[in-house]
Amino acid sequence: MKKTVVLGASPNETRYSYKAVNKLKANKIEVVAIGIRNGKIADVEIIKETPQLSNIHTVTLYLGAERQKEYYDYILSLKPKRIIFNPGTENTELQELARKNGIETTQNCTLVMLSLGIF
Repeated sequence: MKKTVVLGASPNETRYSYKAVNKLKANKIEVVAIGIRNGKIADVEIIKETPQLSNIHTVTLYLGAERQKEYYDYILSLKPKRIIFNPGTENTELQELARKNGIETTQNCTLVMLSLGIF
């Protein structure tokens, strides 16, 4: 199971983070949605806090590089196997921190990865 954190989740149906949560659920992947606004995506509650989680396989980012900074310590504390930098979220500083902590990084699109079966 590739338990995934969607960081930057939005209750706005037009946002890619919204679509990603739905696509992850459709692929039977356990998902935790973390965002800055309350809301739901299907049956997934968007969490505004940074809960301690375990067994996280992937953190997929939907926040720009500047907004990511406040989450660096949190992301690293989750000890994910990989971080996906979706288009527009590229961040060499966080990529380097991840690599130093043994976390794989990829610049890719979660939706495309799921569609191609390479998630």
